[in-house]
Amino acid sequence: MREPFPFLSAITADAPRRLLDQARGLPVPRVALVNAGSVNALEGIREAAEAGLAHPVLIGDAAKIRQVAEQIGWDIAPLRLIHAPGPEAGRRAAELARQGEVDAIMKGQVHTSVFLKSLLPRSAGLRDAATRCGHVFHITAPHSDRPLLLTDGALNVDPDIPTRQACLIHAVDLARKLGIERPKAGILSANEDPLPSLQNSMDAAVIAAWAKTALPQADVAGPMALDLIFSAEAAAAKNYISPVAGDADIILTPNITTGNAIFKLMSLGMGCCAAGIVLGAKVPILLTSRAQGAPARIASAALGVIAAGARP
Repeated sequence: MREPFPFLSAITADAPRRLLDQARGLPVPRVALVNAGSVNALEGIREAAEAGLAHPVLIGDAAKIRQVAEQIGWDIAPLRLIHAPGPEAGRRAAELARQGEVDAIMKGQVHTSVFLKSLLPRSAGLRDAATRCGHVFHITAPHSDRPLLLTDGALNVDPDIPTRQACLIHAVDLARKLGIERPKAGILSANEDPLPSLQNSMDAAVIAAWAKTALPQADVAGPMALDLIFSAEAAAAKNYISPVAGDADIILTPNITTGNAIFKLMSLGMGCCAAGIVLGAKVPILLTSRAQGAPARIASAALGVIAAGARP
């Protein structure tokens, strides 16, 4: 068998302590786990409950959920258990959120696209017609509590300018809830100059100009190549002057492929801890992956607590 790629990290970051401490100072939310009948899903919500980050509401095939709970040695008798197998689980979670009976919704053993299609259409009642939802990854490197917020790597495939503006608003709001008083956001492109041949660079310039009046509580720059976002030295070498250069709190990506690739490179190649959340609906929607370990699941639960309960 061939050696793994040398840049794939063997280090996995712990859930960031600052994030956990902030979440534990807020009310514990009622979290609906959609399609809860798998080991990974139940272990994830149990970890969150034991960490004081969730009051679980288990939704799915009740018999399967009880079977898996017994398999992992978890007594779920005190918990609310709702029998809603298959696609019905997401619809039931949306109903509970509309009725104010849950404060957040978490993905269980269900494909992300199926999960979101049960929650985000206007017919689900979790957002109004004018609201655009956006996904944000909260990423921290090993031995660091400082977050990088990355949007949008899991929801909007090829977002137009208004959708990217909405994603930026969500990310800035979340950053402020996390205690970043004046977030710095870089709008990613392959170049720092708007080029007609590179449409996302032109769009980035439009968004940056809009943000000067729409988001006075943030510093927003774009278009920016990734080296300018991450490296003050690269910015100095290119004579690129911006408070965002080398010090970004937020990266606004041009499409889902770019955002997802950066997230996976940082998770696999750098050992970062990445928590995922969808914002813009009536309640936060927590996305966890079967490939993610306990630190990322705990961090996602903590992020949900903060999104649900903190003031910007």
